[in-house]
Amino acid sequence: MLSRSWGTARRTALALTATALAVTALPATARAAPDPLARYHHQHLTWKSCVLGPDDATGRELERAGARCADVTVPLDYSDPGGRTITVAISRIRATDTGRRVGPLLLNGGGPGGPSLGDPPWVREAMKGVAARYDVVGVDPRFIGRSTPLDCRWPTGSAWRSAGEDRAGFDRVAAFSQDLAGRCRAHAGEALPHATTRNTARDMDVVRAALGERRISYLGYSYGSYLGEVYTSMFPGRTDRVVLDGVIEPDRYSTRLLRGVEPSNRHALRGWASWAAARDATYGLGRTRGEVLAAVERVRVAAGRTPLRLGDHRLDEHVLPIVVLNGLSQHNAAAYGDFAQGVRDLLRASRGERVTPSRWLAGALGFLLTGADSPYGSAQTAIVCGDNAAPRDPEVYWRDVQRARALDPLFGPVTNNVNPCAYWDRPRELPTRIRGDLPALLVNATGDPRTTYDSAKAVRERWRSSRLITLKGADQHAVYGVYGSACADDAVNAYLATGRLPARDVTCAARSMP
Repeated sequence: MLSRSWGTARRTALALTATALAVTALPATARAAPDPLARYHHQHLTWKSCVLGPDDATGRELERAGARCADVTVPLDYSDPGGRTITVAISRIRATDTGRRVGPLLLNGGGPGGPSLGDPPWVREAMKGVAARYDVVGVDPRFIGRSTPLDCRWPTGSAWRSAGEDRAGFDRVAAFSQDLAGRCRAHAGEALPHATTRNTARDMDVVRAALGERRISYLGYSYGSYLGEVYTSMFPGRTDRVVLDGVIEPDRYSTRLLRGVEPSNRHALRGWASWAAARDATYGLGRTRGEVLAAVERVRVAAGRTPLRLGDHRLDEHVLPIVVLNGLSQHNAAAYGDFAQGVRDLLRASRGERVTPSRWLAGALGFLLTGADSPYGSAQTAIVCGDNAAPRDPEVYWRDVQRARALDPLFGPVTNNVNPCAYWDRPRELPTRIRGDLPALLVNATGDPRTTYDSAKAVRERWRSSRLITLKGADQHAVYGVYGSACADDAVNAYLATGRLPARDVTCAARSMP
């Protein structure tokens, strides 16, 4: 916001031998069924350098950490395993403590649409000593990163927009969303029906089998928590240790996956405003939280009147709130400072000044207003729209926007707005029925602006044998190995080391910021 049995061929051979020796043959219905995915489960993986070229920073970092990379072949359509195939790119840093090896730890960093092939080096750092006992495996899910791509050739890296100030603005976004959906049909129509979380979970199980493993452990962030919920439900018994950080409550995962996050984002905005007010000499946004928030509101109103000029970009009422939303996921001084510089640039632009955007803001504008990251937005939207059916009637969204706007004029028109899923073909499969319990370790901050703490508590209630690590007092999305809480990191590492969940839920205090 997000495990099939190993060794099938060997067990089948044993079953056939036993049948041949028996006096009375077993009825055909009792014999082991052939594995339709055998060619994928038993494929030979060719491990190679992760470096693709001289400018491949991700590959060089993986190489320095001792990783090797491979491509796993999977069916495009699991209902037709003999048909077209695609590849899923993986990286692996092997366990060095082979005598106490636990097995592979597969990673998913969220999105959906986020690559995870480059994640093993920093995850191993977070794991500290226990990393030596795992093969840490990064996976670029289907259609993402180095895996077979899906690109709708969009003029943006994100489908999400604010509805704007009036019905005319809403209608513009509806037309924009319809155009994005049409581009996907035109440029990626064959792949779209197969871009789903259920197929990503099936790919994970092929990766497991291709690695020669009976079970996998799993670390999933944000949307990756939903992927973990789906995988463990589709393939019970195939996981060992499961950590879900930034937890999505499965009943809330939908084509409108941002609905309900307005209060947590407003809380995060207020927290940042207090921090910026204490540094008015640096950023000049106001000396009190109220003054800083008023500056943000002036920018919002100005963008609603006429697009703001920032370098080569024009920032209007539909994109400005997305920029603010993107600035509110990390609770640390560096992220706060980047966002404050960006708001200062926006404030200057709202006054008609010529502005060269700061590095963070330039990156956000390039992502939202150019097609450089079209593959990311295309894959993300395809997965969200492929997982669930969306309301088709624009009036549903317009009514929700109007209600939400009255409570929160900045975030409400974003989180309730229409998106391309309203114009998407219906999903081929129903959403996964998530299992009733799982002894997983859940991690969430109380102020998480993306995957709200209420969602984590709901999953904890659903999965009675799970445990929840709460980071209290931080407006932080993703905790383990990201935020810097020794309390949370140590609790996760203890579980990864022993396989034993804490005796009770754990609460960790947020650290003070400089």
